[in-house]
Amino acid sequence: MAYARAADPREFVATTRTARNGRSLLRRLRDALAQSHQRALDREILAHLGGRGAKFTDNAEREIERILFSTPRW
Repeated sequence: MAYARAADPREFVATTRTARNGRSLLRRLRDALAQSHQRALDREILAHLGGRGAKFTDNAEREIERILFSTPRW
C-alpha cells in the first residue's frame, strides 16, 4: 500500500498500486530469445527443403528431425 500526501501534512491517504500491464524484463528477454531460436530453425528447415525440391515428405521430416536433434545448437 502506498501513501499520498493530503492537504494537511499530518494526514495521509492510502492508495492502492495499479497493476502493471506489461511483462517483466526477463520474460521479454526469454520470449525474444525463443522467437530468435524459432526463426533460426525455420530458416534451417527452409534451406534443407530448398535443396530437396521443397516437398515435405515423411522422409524429409525424419531427416530434418535427425539433423536438428542430433547436435546441440543452443
